[in-house]
Amino acid sequence: MQTMLGSGGAIGHELAKALRTYTDDIRLVSRNPKKVNPGDKLMAANLLNRDELRKAVEGSSVVYLTIGLPYKRSVWEKEWPRLMSNLIDACIDYKCKLVFFDNIYMYDPDYLDKMNEDTPLRPVSKKGAVRAELHRMIMEKVSEGRLTALIARSADYYGPSIRQTSMLTETIFNPLSQGKKANIMGRVDVPHSYTYTPDAGKATALLGNREDSWQQVWHLPTARPPLTTREILQLFADELGVEAKYRQISKGTLRMMGLFLPVMKEVIEMLYQFEKPYFFDSSKIEKKYGLKPTSYEAGIREIIERDYKKS
Repeated sequence: MQTMLGSGGAIGHELAKALRTYTDDIRLVSRNPKKVNPGDKLMAANLLNRDELRKAVEGSSVVYLTIGLPYKRSVWEKEWPRLMSNLIDACIDYKCKLVFFDNIYMYDPDYLDKMNEDTPLRPVSKKGAVRAELHRMIMEKVSEGRLTALIARSADYYGPSIRQTSMLTETIFNPLSQGKKANIMGRVDVPHSYTYTPDAGKATALLGNREDSWQQVWHLPTARPPLTTREILQLFADELGVEAKYRQISKGTLRMMGLFLPVMKEVIEMLYQFEKPYFFDSSKIEKKYGLKPTSYEAGIREIIERDYKKS
């Protein structure tokens, strides 16, 4: 059995679809799980509860962690290490392999324009420090020979059927589709990589079902070269047939918005990622397994066809 913890999100949905290539024995776990494939087994659980987490893991050959905790520093600092510690213990006890779906918050910002699997870890944000600790926890047990695991790392992501949790969806796609101006944070003319969620799901499923993928970090397939925010904005506007209007959101504006929308305060410490070139190199997985990431043009076209055009 292969088990997904946190099956309700954008990545979990795409991963569940992709796992059907490898197995029909899939368990989806979340607070309110829903089937993605007809034969999926569902388990409702609070994964922050140690006993419920262990029940969810028991009997699994591979466990995929794709859960998204609330985007709040205090929650991350308290809950992520506890969740990961309990999960690592359960995987060791039940002899399960662990696949952790991760981001790039822990990387040294001096390498933002050339990120690969060997990029040094030097977080400059509190959320990044949490992510660095999770990386350390996993790889420490791997180096001790006690845990079989891999980290599947994604750039900021975008994809179909995402109404939240994607920066592009919330700041560009949704406003433009509603006749409003896009909301641009950071510099509009610097390139920024984005991972397409169907590509991420397929690649993560593949990694979890290969014997030669374990005990290392992988960057998931991501189109290159990255486009600038202005170029992505124009692609989306052209596909919709609207004008590529936008407004610049400053750090001060974000602070003011945070008085009414607390999540906006949480974004401020990550703004550095949108102020200089952000290049996510996935050539390792592409060369190893012959994967080809979806182009930005094709990805945006599919999103509009599925999510924004009226039938």
